[in-house]
Amino acid sequence: MYALIAIGFVIVYKATGVLNFTTGGLLMFGAYLAHHAVGGWGLHFGLALLLGAFATGGVGILVQTLVLSRMAGKPHFTLIMLTWAVLIVLEQIPPAIWGYDVLTMGDPWGISMTSIGPLSVFTIDLWAVLLAVAIVVALYLFFRFSRLGIAMRATAIDREAAMAQGISPNTVFNTAWCLAGAVAGVAGIFLGGGARVVSPELSLIALAAIPAVIVGGLESPAGAVLGGVLIGIAEVLTAYYVPVYAPWLGKNFHLVMPYIVLIAILLVRPYGLLGTRSVRRG
Repeated sequence: MYALIAIGFVIVYKATGVLNFTTGGLLMFGAYLAHHAVGGWGLHFGLALLLGAFATGGVGILVQTLVLSRMAGKPHFTLIMLTWAVLIVLEQIPPAIWGYDVLTMGDPWGISMTSIGPLSVFTIDLWAVLLAVAIVVALYLFFRFSRLGIAMRATAIDREAAMAQGISPNTVFNTAWCLAGAVAGVAGIFLGGGARVVSPELSLIALAAIPAVIVGGLESPAGAVLGGVLIGIAEVLTAYYVPVYAPWLGKNFHLVMPYIVLIAILLVRPYGLLGTRSVRRG
């Protein structure tokens, strides 16, 4: 789940150089919309998944067009703080429309389990893993071989040079925010499915995924998956073993472990495990 969320962060950063905090609000919107589509409109879960992805992609474009496009040329720190402000606004919209009650998604897997050798996992989590891998492969092919993907990479490296070659920054940024919104919506739908629920607290999980983004490398979709897996494993194992072998650390020490892993990895790899070292010439 962390990996799926982290991909949304990476897409915007890879194209714009901005850390996008609106991911939490977008995934929350996607989850609520998909729940209403399944429970209220009677849509099949697959159609609700597509609807949630398209809708959150559209919200991403609106955020870029109505807010961030007006801040062109401003410092990245200002843009990052602006995405945080937009997050606070987005978090209020789904509960205002669909209420603050805890909701069940109505996905086809429910609490069913799948056995993989000696392991038993929730079926919806297995599908989330497969989907994350498919998204990473698709993004790699998109950024590596498509004209628009190459244009997005070029714009992130040097916007002025890209514009001189006829690349439209608005097209690049709208595409990045659309893709990031769609991925966030899908992540939110899977986060609210299975044994979990749809609630306003979903957006907090996106903030918990930030260590995974940084550990993997802010510019690498594959790094997002690797970071998500490492952070997720570290958190779960800590939650299991600390109460047994080190109860003096406290019951919630597993919430701290992702940041300990983050510090340890950045001391060795400052740009993340699969991040790209940036070179600045004075």
